[in-house]
Amino acid sequence: MQEYKLFINGEWATSSTGETFDDVNPATLETIGKLQKASIEDVKSAVDSADDAFGKWSATPAPQRAKILFRAASMLEDRKEELSRLLTMEMGKVLKEARGDVQEAIDITYYAAGEGRRLFGETTPSELPDKFCMTIRRPIGVVGLITPWNFPMAIPAWKIMPALIAGNTLVIKPASDTPILSIELVKILEKAGLPGGVLNLVMGEGSTVGSAIVHHPKIRAVSFTGSLETGKWILGEAARDMKKVSLELGGKNPIIVMEDADLDLAVDGIIWGAFGTTGQRCTAASRVIAHEKIIKELQAKLIKRTKALRLGNGLLDTVDVGPVINNSQLRKIAQYVDIGKNEGANLVLGGRVVKPLAGYFFEPTIFTDVTPDMRIAREEIFGPVVSMLSAADVDEAIRIANSVEYGLSSSIYTASMRNAFRAIEKIEAGITYINASTIGAEIHLPFGGVKSTGNGTREAGTTAIEEFTEIKTVYIDYSGKLQKAQIDV
Repeated sequence: MQEYKLFINGEWATSSTGETFDDVNPATLETIGKLQKASIEDVKSAVDSADDAFGKWSATPAPQRAKILFRAASMLEDRKEELSRLLTMEMGKVLKEARGDVQEAIDITYYAAGEGRRLFGETTPSELPDKFCMTIRRPIGVVGLITPWNFPMAIPAWKIMPALIAGNTLVIKPASDTPILSIELVKILEKAGLPGGVLNLVMGEGSTVGSAIVHHPKIRAVSFTGSLETGKWILGEAARDMKKVSLELGGKNPIIVMEDADLDLAVDGIIWGAFGTTGQRCTAASRVIAHEKIIKELQAKLIKRTKALRLGNGLLDTVDVGPVINNSQLRKIAQYVDIGKNEGANLVLGGRVVKPLAGYFFEPTIFTDVTPDMRIAREEIFGPVVSMLSAADVDEAIRIANSVEYGLSSSIYTASMRNAFRAIEKIEAGITYINASTIGAEIHLPFGGVKSTGNGTREAGTTAIEEFTEIKTVYIDYSGKLQKAQIDV
């Protein structure tokens, strides 16, 4: 049994607690590794290490920092299949999706490395003669990264790579359910030449390790992906020290299907959006809002296709849907199924824990006759459960789509240009797909949402650098005399 250590100041270190926890394959319940559980003192050591490394790393020219990231991206490519199989074992998603998870890490690493020769500022004319004005981007300092379990390679890379290229030093706490992929990512960056202290990794419970990161006075920014409740707590606690905070939280994402849609194409999108990653995505399609004229036909097609999905170990080529991450999540999904039935929704497919499979498997589940006020239509379940709702026209469909507190991803299937642009303009979401599912973000475009999905920041794309930099405005006066902006001579 391999035991994984903390990474502090360029060294793999044993936790001061001497405690470990198990990493369990959710498909087989086999333990695949033992992890060191960090203490608050370990977090302090990691932060101090990052703080000590900041001066030299931030002074390293960004194109030189980029060389390390380019090497890391190449190493990720070389190890893609190995890492993908490990990811399936650790998190459970089917192998083809695990390959996509690793590919996202490769893509963002190359993309962030390219930013090493950009990191653009602005120039603008001064209102005064013989004066030059510009902005530049500066690193924030020591940044704390707290990542979830559902994309154990992609999301850490989404945060680490832009933060590094911007010149920050980092302390990352991966999710306790899936820390090994983050460890492998750190190993790759270390081998690529990242100096000691620039990136530090600690593991353990959010209530201790995560809290210590949020509260440490030397950490100047926190980037968190996870639940709404935890995000609210981080935002409130970080405000005490005026830390910069970036939050990517939940979603309750709709797919609207209009009467003129290609229904077979829409079913493809619903299957992928609702049951891909076993519904464990913040962008998962948990609501289908269908035009009343075609909803019965759409339901029949969807039920038929869903019945054919095969559950099991994601390493097997014959499997379409893997397990959920742990027993707690399994119970949560089952509870929501009971809630939906008690609310009067019609359970037409699934709704049960799968036996005799050894792992944490739940049947792909479809509810019909769902109304917008039901909890299963409003709350994030984070599992393979989709609710079908009816709408009389595109405007009602959009109102239903907007009736929840979240606003991450959205989709509409339609042949009408008017319907498409109504959705683009009126749906309250950070992402809108036309004739495509709610999942499939590309790394060179901003990712994030509105309302309770986050606090206004975006990851990836051109905004990736914004999350991890401060803007400094610079005025250069070469007139040789005192000039006073906005003051009449």
